[in-house]
Amino acid sequence: MAGSIEVSVIIPTYNRRELVQRALRSVLAQTRRVDEVIVVDDGSTDGTGEALAAAFGDRIVYLRQSNAGVSAARNRGLALARGRYLALLDSDDEWLPEKTRLQCEFLDANLDFGMVLCDVERVDAAGRVIDVLSRRAALPVDGFILGHVLRDPALVPASVLMRRTVYERIGGFDESLATGEDLDFHLRVAREFPIGVIAQPLVRALRCHDGLSSLARTYDDYLGVMRRAVADATPLVDADERNSALAIAYRRTAVSYTHLRAHETKANLVCRLLLEK
Repeated sequence: MAGSIEVSVIIPTYNRRELVQRALRSVLAQTRRVDEVIVVDDGSTDGTGEALAAAFGDRIVYLRQSNAGVSAARNRGLALARGRYLALLDSDDEWLPEKTRLQCEFLDANLDFGMVLCDVERVDAAGRVIDVLSRRAALPVDGFILGHVLRDPALVPASVLMRRTVYERIGGFDESLATGEDLDFHLRVAREFPIGVIAQPLVRALRCHDGLSSLARTYDDYLGVMRRAVADATPLVDADERNSALAIAYRRTAVSYTHLRAHETKANLVCRLLLEK
């Protein structure tokens, strides 16, 4: 039983000793208290455990596991969390102070909704805002929005607050996916539950560092996720919408792959010129 624990947050981390401390400080600074903070260390070798023990003590639950990937780390935290509401935060991201309060108020007022998202400020390593991911641009209404999610399944895990019943019904993240597990999770939630949006930035997400989004295997994972999601949506979304969503996925993949190949070609040319000097 969750008992008096209202909100739990799960933070997976791997060799981000300084960044995870920033993420934790943003959780502890929420205007609505987060009752349970679970950090799952996915085999860090940079002294993360010792640093967190010194900085936060028993204010957090710290778990260490052999390196198994972010999905396994999130799933371990989700399985142990006791809150009525469950939140996710990657260790390189941070919450703005009103996130928990505003999202809890939304779910408290909309008892049939399973999950609520928010806008995200995407920042560089110096903390400068690059852009804002507006969820209303892709998800124009609240409710059963699977058709919209199929067209744009992007999900920043740090933007999520969900009811425990969501996790109990659909399970955690697909550990067989090297990338794209967040998109898959978003699509599975959208099949089963109404989703809402707080249309203001409540999260700051770090971009352009050590993420996986630029790797070529991302495109294979993405298309696999989308093909499965479109097939699973057959009884819920009409054929024209499903076909359109799949066409968008293939077009998006083709454009991204072309950009990746162009970047690799440019990099190879620079290396060759340097070697010829």
